[in-house]
Amino acid sequence: MRIISFCADGIKQATQNGFFEWVVEQDADIICIQDLRCQEYDLTDNVFFPEGYYGYFFDSPSGVNGVAIYVRQIPKAIMTGLGFGESDMHARYIQADYDNISIGCILAPDVADGSPTAVEEKAVFFDQLAGHLNKIRNKRREFIICGNWQMAHQDIDLQSPEDNEDCSGFLPFERQWMDNLYHELGYIDAFRTINNDSDEFTWWPNGERGKNGWRVDLQVISNGMRSTVEYGAAYKSKEFSSHAPLIMDYDYELISG
Repeated sequence: MRIISFCADGIKQATQNGFFEWVVEQDADIICIQDLRCQEYDLTDNVFFPEGYYGYFFDSPSGVNGVAIYVRQIPKAIMTGLGFGESDMHARYIQADYDNISIGCILAPDVADGSPTAVEEKAVFFDQLAGHLNKIRNKRREFIICGNWQMAHQDIDLQSPEDNEDCSGFLPFERQWMDNLYHELGYIDAFRTINNDSDEFTWWPNGERGKNGWRVDLQVISNGMRSTVEYGAAYKSKEFSSHAPLIMDYDYELISG
């Protein structure tokens, strides 16, 4: 099973940069896209609905963010939102449920302006998300949650950690949250199970590759998926947005039988 996750910075612009031309050649079973910056009804060209895929969208009322998940096999159910009330409005989440596994696509809250209010909203969202992830880990199914988590975990995940210690996305509470996710809740950073290189970044905030890279685009998996990870790579040969697509392969059958 191949899953590609990509933060588009606007799906129309990414498409003009060749994203869909590239992604349909990757033979992915699931494609998770974040930060659409438009509504589904704005996507009138066939390029946004590649042959062989079923697309599901969760728009933002303001059109600012929005997420989508494209699948080859129709899921048993699609879930939108996390039920967090007000803090849900600062993020986007869509999930496809299959027999024994759920694939989520998440765009975490952005704190680009660095305001105390925005930082607090992000903290509230992640507190609620931790509770949700703790609850679902007891379900008899596996989870893969893909997307732009808007934060990096360790120094190895930043090109210049010493210059970003006070930046949103690498604040102490955010790094502690990631510690708890992996060490207490038992989830796993799929990419790091097979690659511990210190130069693997997926986002360049200033848009210039090679400078101030961050690894914020993750596929977080439940513990039962650890042994299924076969391959992982950030595709950097061509730029579709300020983020690089993350490709992960799993030894897993999406639909049993």
